[in-house]
Amino acid sequence: MAKRRPNIVILAIDSIRRDHMSCYGYPRRTTPYMDALARRGVLFENAFSAYIPTTPAYSSIMTGQDVVNTQMPSLRPLGPLSEDHPTLPEILRNAGYASTCVGFDGGFYRGFDNYLNFEGWCSYEDRPARKAENLNAVALPELERLTGDDAPFLLFLRHMDPHAPYLPPAPYDAMFYSGDPCDPANKSMEPVYAFKPFADCISSWIPEGCTDKDYVIAQYDGAIAYMDACIQRILTRLGELGVADDTLIVITGDHGETLYDHDCFFDHHGLYEPTLVVPLIYYWPGKVPAG
Repeated sequence: MAKRRPNIVILAIDSIRRDHMSCYGYPRRTTPYMDALARRGVLFENAFSAYIPTTPAYSSIMTGQDVVNTQMPSLRPLGPLSEDHPTLPEILRNAGYASTCVGFDGGFYRGFDNYLNFEGWCSYEDRPARKAENLNAVALPELERLTGDDAPFLLFLRHMDPHAPYLPPAPYDAMFYSGDPCDPANKSMEPVYAFKPFADCISSWIPEGCTDKDYVIAQYDGAIAYMDACIQRILTRLGELGVADDTLIVITGDHGETLYDHDCFFDHHGLYEPTLVVPLIYYWPGKVPAG
């Protein structure tokens, strides 16, 4: 009997700033569970976003081609990917794979057998944002279904927690901050509120009266830590289902986040290191060399 091809689980993280992951040297321990995968797998130190923002970046991830070929140069392009460009799930289907995408519909990212969505956005009034738990509520039953079939599978998960608004649940909202976010002596948020392109949007999800940029950055870090813990639930379930050793796990992102750098506040614009550099980790026990 031919050896079964590996399952593939892609953890694609929207707006993940690589230098805020502890496996990439960040002093706050934001990603202990992903750190463990990185230690037992391969961590790439020079991985870059193919394009910014989301739509062109994921179009390149799905096709292995740049935006000149895909004609996906913007967040809202004129139409879906051309059928002239085969996508990853289409290529894998020809090799006998089943596939599911969680977090996108089939418009731009063609070729998956199934598309499932989850609540990945949250307003300040509806906080906290349990984006990763919402994803897991959809992804775990689908993982169980895919595992129960004979075919190898591709499961693509689009995690939204590091994308604004940063509104992680307790205890992650206070994990990295103990100060006064509304200290009147702190003026660090003044340029944020004066940043006309995004001032209104940012103000809609930052607590009224917030004066400290470090509080907002701590919320971003808390969102990453919360997501990391929820990712461990997926890894645990892979083990419980008996397929962990037969599954290649890939961790990456579409692009980074500027946070407070380069006068592009709490978003992802510009050809700067925080937005261009992304994580890339491969983990497959016994197949991908550890370390």
